[in-house]
Amino acid sequence: MTQTYRVVITDYIADELEPEKQVLAEIARVEALDADKEDDLVGRIEDADAIILYHKLALTRKTISRLKRCKLIVRGGVGYDNVDHVFAGECGIPVANVPDYGSEEVADSAIGMTLALTRGIALANSRLRDRLGEWNHHQVVPLRRLRGRVLGIVGLGRIGTAVALRGKALGMDVAFYDPYKPDGYDKALGIRRVETLYELLEQSFVLTIHCPLTDETHHMIDAAAIDKLPQGAYLINTARGAVVDTRAIPAAIRSGRLAGAGIDVLEQEPPSDNDPLIAAWRDPEHPAYHRVLINPHSAFYSEEGLLDMRVKGAIACRRALLNQGIPNQVNCESMT
Repeated sequence: MTQTYRVVITDYIADELEPEKQVLAEIARVEALDADKEDDLVGRIEDADAIILYHKLALTRKTISRLKRCKLIVRGGVGYDNVDHVFAGECGIPVANVPDYGSEEVADSAIGMTLALTRGIALANSRLRDRLGEWNHHQVVPLRRLRGRVLGIVGLGRIGTAVALRGKALGMDVAFYDPYKPDGYDKALGIRRVETLYELLEQSFVLTIHCPLTDETHHMIDAAAIDKLPQGAYLINTARGAVVDTRAIPAAIRSGRLAGAGIDVLEQEPPSDNDPLIAAWRDPEHPAYHRVLINPHSAFYSEEGLLDMRVKGAIACRRALLNQGIPNQVNCESMT
């Protein structure tokens, strides 16, 4: 079989591409464009037969409309809000994601942030490093026992389910809100379903976000939503940055509404220095300095998870190019 096709990786991955080449070597040339923004793709992507996209840039209508023979766009990850998948479907181009590569890693990261915050691990480390206070447990007073506390999960997909199981193992009272989840999952998992987001907010000691970013979920967790949480609650977001309006977090930390927040994803990545959350997090005079954890969109990462993501994305391209069916297509309804 000859290399009759061209597969491009737009961003994020820019090494020797061994995982992708092992899957595609017989049928396609694989190239990494290492682009930082969509305009960097002009003149380099139009003749691609398949595209693998990560999270550093977007594929909008202006780029998709220039594709001449693309058989598939793969979002190398779970969320696909950075691809205009509806327009791609109207152009006859399938869009797929890779929803099952890093569920364990993201769930572990969400629980890791939860433990680091609720047990005062991060707070004590931060204060002791800055030589604040005495060398004893008063650094973290007051803490509450985690067992029996409500872990509120927004979105019970693969990752949300993995978080629910971990929360149960910690003895937490796990509740979830997901209006798109069929009935019965609460019974199967031994957790509680609530009917409204408000109901989940008002009881959550820890609120953790695991839903996709859509028009419906954009800034779903804003100042008003945070104000419905119990005093001293914790907020974790390892999903998509724009689900949470992070501008509301500094004030909520200062007032004590939030005792802490763990944020792996931001609306703009990397953030600007004048982002209100970033400014508070970097300010030693603001309580967010000790009570907010920020990671660089790394919750998904492990060597094994990254390899899974790359191989699964390449397999999807191979199947599309050989007309063998497309796994995890997300735009079937808009296909023409």
